[in-house]
Amino acid sequence: MASLRFQTFVILALTGLFTTVNPATAMGAPGVTGNTILLGESAAFSGPAAKLGEAMREGATAYFNEINQQGGVYGRQIKLVSLDDGYEPDRAVANTKALIDDKKVFALFGYVGTPTSYAVKPLIDVARIPFFAPFTGAQGLRAPVDRYIFNIRAGYFDETESLVDWLAYKHQTRIAVFYQDDAYGQAGLAGVTRAMDKRHLKIVATGTVERNTVNVDDAVKTIGKTHPDAVILISAYKSCAAFIKKLSVTNPDTVFMNVSFVGSEALASELGDAGNGVIISQVVPYYHDLAYGVTTEFKKVLAQEYPKSTASFNNLEGYIAAKAFVEGLRRAGQNLTRENFISALESFRNLDLGGFSLSFTPTDHNGSKLVVLTMITGDAGAFLPFWRADHAESTDQTASK
Repeated sequence: MASLRFQTFVILALTGLFTTVNPATAMGAPGVTGNTILLGESAAFSGPAAKLGEAMREGATAYFNEINQQGGVYGRQIKLVSLDDGYEPDRAVANTKALIDDKKVFALFGYVGTPTSYAVKPLIDVARIPFFAPFTGAQGLRAPVDRYIFNIRAGYFDETESLVDWLAYKHQTRIAVFYQDDAYGQAGLAGVTRAMDKRHLKIVATGTVERNTVNVDDAVKTIGKTHPDAVILISAYKSCAAFIKKLSVTNPDTVFMNVSFVGSEALASELGDAGNGVIISQVVPYYHDLAYGVTTEFKKVLAQEYPKSTASFNNLEGYIAAKAFVEGLRRAGQNLTRENFISALESFRNLDLGGFSLSFTPTDHNGSKLVVLTMITGDAGAFLPFWRADHAESTDQTASK
């Protein structure tokens, strides 16, 4: 009789009838329990690029908090562990090792910067961990496709193509480039060069600045003596502001153009009155543009979760990234693993997040091509959208500068 009871116990256990086990936990999915999903982020929360990391995290956590208050995803609360790297690659690597090995997060989310993202890429591939929505447009994170990297924003090739396209349209073809002397700056310079070559044009001058500094005097001197029609800037807000202020003294008619990573609101704040007419390419909609449902939704949630904060392009991007991530979790199902999450993301086909759409396939992890050129106006740092990458709805309302 005892032998029969033992045999029955074994049969029931093997067939799964004896007890119920959370499949995700049984399979050992890192960062996933019956009631939580743990994400990890390394970004700048100190230093000259701190506002970029803070805004990206703020927008993302606003959405995650909203979802958690509704019960989470399949009953699991989303938790984001954020570590400060000061926009320095070596610190990003140390943080990423801690997130993967010690915190054992399910995925990496919302990293800020090209040099930091490039530095951790080998760790991502070894760990086979999803790396979602890095705040960078670097081509090296886009092609060739990496199974574990998903970009929701258009790339720097897309942004610089739009900037050069508009300048060519305006017959302003004497173009210089001011860039950060690292992987980010090189990525932007490559994009400008590519767009110029396409039009059989040559960059008239280049100047560099070291990351996390505002030592721009040499670049101002080198570029200024060529009297360019325009300068495309590939750096963060403090160094770009320092360069614009100094060069505009001797070159008042030069047009200054930045890619989205600059931090639009932070740049406008640093520039003050000197910002009037400065152009910035954006990869998410203008947050006051009521044509996009996501902007109205975002501002409502942001006001609820962070009543003292104001809307920006950066925290809107964080919000959109979080919304897309949650959709991936939902599609992956209750038995969450990294691999079925990746497969779920690759099922996105023109996913409508409120006027902002995303598409992923197994051979293309670049979710969006949206680029909108905006201009800082004299109205307390407001932004005027005036040119889309596809030229649709372009109004070409440009200032004289």
